[in-house]
Amino acid sequence: MDTKDIILSLRTKNGLSQEALAEKTYVTRQAVSRWENGETIPNTDTLKILSKLFDVSINTLLGSPRKLICQCCGMPLDDDTISKETDGAFNEEYCKWCYHDGEFAYTSMEQLIDFMVAHMESKEWTPEQARSYFETQLPKLNHWK
Repeated sequence: MDTKDIILSLRTKNGLSQEALAEKTYVTRQAVSRWENGETIPNTDTLKILSKLFDVSINTLLGSPRKLICQCCGMPLDDDTISKETDGAFNEEYCKWCYHDGEFAYTSMEQLIDFMVAHMESKEWTPEQARSYFETQLPKLNHWK
């Protein structure tokens, strides 16, 4: 979906008129109309407001152009798993299990690997295989660089 379709869908799903959305985002009704017609895209500050208002990430508002992964554990991110800051804003860098309310859950890579190995063990993944995989992959993520 394009940004224009996403904004229109979220606005109507939430029972807002263009005028009501304009008031909540501090723009004119004409600006909302231009977004929904695809003539313009909201600026960064307005995208942040829309993100909070509709409880979706900016990535979602822009049509999910990037495939997001947690920069701590490597898990794919979507609106249900993205972490939030203490003010409710999405933090598109981390999952809600690694980063919550402004705090990281894991103080060391070893602690995270121990947790992940304990939960990844299966017929396909022995603990040694899982540990080796995570020891190779996690250092590539921004949080551990």
